[in-house]
Amino acid sequence: MRRNLPAILLIVIAAVLVVVGILMHQPESVLHKAVRICMECIGLG
Repeated sequence: MRRNLPAILLIVIAAVLVVVGILMHQPESVLHKAVRICMECIGLG
């Protein structure tokens, strides 16, 4: 159990940050940025 403590702690922190991001309505913003970057890489934008 002690050996897995850092991994468990990181997973819990990541889950908390994901929930905070969802509550702040960030998924839509991240999606728009990802689409914009993807379009620039392909050369359509």
